[in-house]
Amino acid sequence: MKIKIKEAAKDKKDWSLYRLAKELGLPQQTVYSWASGRTQPSYENMDRLCDVLDCAVGDLFEAEPVQQRLF
Repeated sequence: MKIKIKEAAKDKKDWSLYRLAKELGLPQQTVYSWASGRTQPSYENMDRLCDVLDCAVGDLFEAEPVQQRLF
């Protein structure tokens, strides 16, 4: 599943990733890595993201289509 951090920050608070990093007290590079999909936030940081953005965890994820296997 893809995490929609950039979209959530913009939609929920009209914040840039830079501003989100400042609000979280984390290095910019950490938040940019999450947004690009290079790394994933820890459970603790996911909880902090939801608190800061005032959203549910499910709001941060984009569902990927399920592929069926044909036997």
